This record gives sequence, C-alpha cells and structure tokens, in this order.
Amino acid sequence: MAIAYWCVLIAAVLPYVWVAIAKRSGRDYNNKDPRGWIARQQDYRVRNAWGAHLNAFEAFPPFAAGVLMAQWAQVEPPRIAWLAVAFVAARVLHGLFYLGGLHYLRSLAWLLGLLCVLALMGSAALRIGG
Repeated sequence: MAIAYWCVLIAAVLPYVWVAIAKRSGRDYNNKDPRGWIARQQDYRVRNAWGAHLNAFEAFPPFAAGVLMAQWAQVEPPRIAWLAVAFVAARVLHGLFYLGGLHYLRSLAWLLGLLCVLALMGSAALRIGG
C-alpha cells in the first residue's frame, strides 16, 4: 500500500511543479496578482504550464478518493499500486505534453489517468457490491 500512498503524495505535488514552471517561464511575475499576471501572458508555454497546473488540481481529488476507496474495500494491493503508478505516469506525461503543446497526446494521457481512477473506484465498488 505504501506505493499507492507515495503516488497520492506525488499527485498532490504535481500542480505545484507545473505552476512553478509557469511562473519561471513568464516575465515579471507578480505574486500580488497572480491571476491577473497569468491573464496577461502571451507565451503559450506559460499558459500551457498554467493549464497543466489547474488540470492537475482537478484530477487529484478523484484519484485520492479512488485509492482510499480501493484500500477500504480491500482491493488487492498490487492492483491498487499498479493503477496508482499508472495514474501518476499518465499525469506526468499529461503535464509534459501540455507544456509541449501536444494536444492529442495530452488528451490521451488525460484519458489514461481517468481510466486508472475509474478502475480504482470500480474495483472498490465490485469488491463491496459483488
């Protein structure tokens, strides 16, 4: 189970990695008005890093819930670990593809991450309900 918990920690940190890249990639970052600053950015790298940041925050709660659901339902630990590692790998690739402007690959990585979350939750539901 430790692997899955480490994956939850990594997934929790990912939004901050992407926002650090956004802030360092842009010019004249202003911490007094970060949302106004991002709105004025023209560089696609800054905007994409910001998008990766927001999307990483959106993806985290269902993933963490999926891991906890699967653990509570006593899904096999190797299955939970495998799905958690696959989710983190997909989310890292999602962010990298976002930074690179590779929208088709970004969408594929997003879908893979979502499927991992659904598999975690579905495994828990089947274990409890079946």
